[in-house]
Amino acid sequence: MQRSFIAKNPSVLIFFACLALFTLAVTVLSEGFGVGLASTSFVKTLGKTLCLCLIAVAMDLIWGFTGILSLGHFAFFGLGGYMIGMWLMYERTRLIVVESLSQTEIPPTPSEVVDAIGNQIFGVVGSSEFPMIWAFADSLVLQLALVVLVPGLLALVFGWLAFRSRVTGVYLSILTQAMTLALALYLFQNDSGLRGNNGLSGLQNLPGVTASQDFVSVWFLWASAGALGLGYALAAWAVSGKFGSVVRGIRDNEARVRFLGYSVETYKLVIFVLTACLAAIAGALYYPQAGIINPAEMAPIASVYLAVWVAIGGRGRLYGAVIGAAFVSLLSTWFTGGQAPDIPLGFYTIKWVDWWLVLLGLSFVAVTLFAPKGMGGLIDLWTRRKSPNRHGLDLGPDEGALREQEASK
Repeated sequence: MQRSFIAKNPSVLIFFACLALFTLAVTVLSEGFGVGLASTSFVKTLGKTLCLCLIAVAMDLIWGFTGILSLGHFAFFGLGGYMIGMWLMYERTRLIVVESLSQTEIPPTPSEVVDAIGNQIFGVVGSSEFPMIWAFADSLVLQLALVVLVPGLLALVFGWLAFRSRVTGVYLSILTQAMTLALALYLFQNDSGLRGNNGLSGLQNLPGVTASQDFVSVWFLWASAGALGLGYALAAWAVSGKFGSVVRGIRDNEARVRFLGYSVETYKLVIFVLTACLAAIAGALYYPQAGIINPAEMAPIASVYLAVWVAIGGRGRLYGAVIGAAFVSLLSTWFTGGQAPDIPLGFYTIKWVDWWLVLLGLSFVAVTLFAPKGMGGLIDLWTRRKSPNRHGLDLGPDEGALREQEASK
């Protein structure tokens, strides 16, 4: 009898239960819907952390299960933020312009409204005309579609060229990092159409929504939790069954999988595009909570941090990626936000704002050398202790097969 997906992946239900309890607890403690013990800024931090957990799941899928160390997935994360940010900025500016022009004696024409919107948005870079990439900025539905389509198309083209050329290993990692750097440098230019170094701002203000940020922050927390849950389930489904076996085979021995007749390039491309779309969705939910996005968010170092999160959490374990991203990002907020107390040594004072990256780097080295399974390995250890003691039992078809000495392996 064939077991169901949930029966083969009980960790998905456990993850859903933990995520639901976490979301409910934060909602009850929030200022918008609860008793007010959790500030609005802290709720936003938790919502952004859930988005980072989603991109960590995507990173674990491409690196931990497929063996492709991509150092460019934050480019897709940023593109998702830009796509939704374009609509947020356009619509918010349009409402302001329409309200302002409505007070004039002569009603403005549609072209005058568009010119005024363009001047408000692009005046900071010395322009007033809408670039072609803003053609659909007035449509929420189309911009939501572009959140997935633009990063997905970029991943499809880049992945097809790279995998078709059979670029692997560190060379592929360098290529993905070069792609991210090239995209960031292009967006830094004022004529990129996305306001250059100024980026898109005011994204936390939802057009037409009069509710305070106390409520909006909780709404985004719910949306982020829902996206993380669906993304986790999709990733778990992708690595289960035959598809998952082939993907892990590519990670362990690509030449053998190719010899068996599987189209390795196709499997890699599917995973690459899928994870790019997951990263873009995470970015589309992250930046409205952050309130601003600029090209610096897509710097190559951000993708390196992403790899560190997954390594610390335990790659090859979806829950490990979530644990690593949540733990490191929240710890980073605590250290870099000035909440961690300085340590005076007499001759020198350790300020964690300056030393956090050093601590993070040392943690990555320590995990790589001494705990390759990461924090997720602790869960593996706990689950092993809960498994039944099979020492001395017949574990094979013949009497005495795989007894004490084999059971210890």
